[in-house]
Amino acid sequence: MHVRTAKADEVPAVMNVLDGAVLSIAVETVRAGAEDGSTLVAMSGDNETGGHVLGALVLDGTHIEAVAVRRRRRGQGIGTALVEAALDGRDRLTAEFDADVRPFYEALGFDIEPLDEPGRYRGERE
Repeated sequence: MHVRTAKADEVPAVMNVLDGAVLSIAVETVRAGAEDGSTLVAMSGDNETGGHVLGALVLDGTHIEAVAVRRRRRGQGIGTALVEAALDGRDRLTAEFDADVRPFYEALGFDIEPLDEPGRYRGERE
């Protein structure tokens, strides 16, 4: 498995992963991220060509808009690898998320605080 910037022709596969995680994000945002380097993919295999999209992360500057891993591949460090790759070259990352993914962000060392909306949290990692 390796992490890299998504390619334009991988946008449908990225959307499939994000939709499978029931994340609402516009395809235009994902497509723009493939063009400017802010959409990352975790790919099967060990080289830069070929493979299948196992997970995806979409950034808006230093904010994680969405991160998802194919259901059958969860618990294998793919989400962690995506977040770590997103940290490369950045001083910090932020994210807003539901309570059910709080353990994921805590395990990655994010400082977490509740938002005004019940069951929602904000995390930051420097």
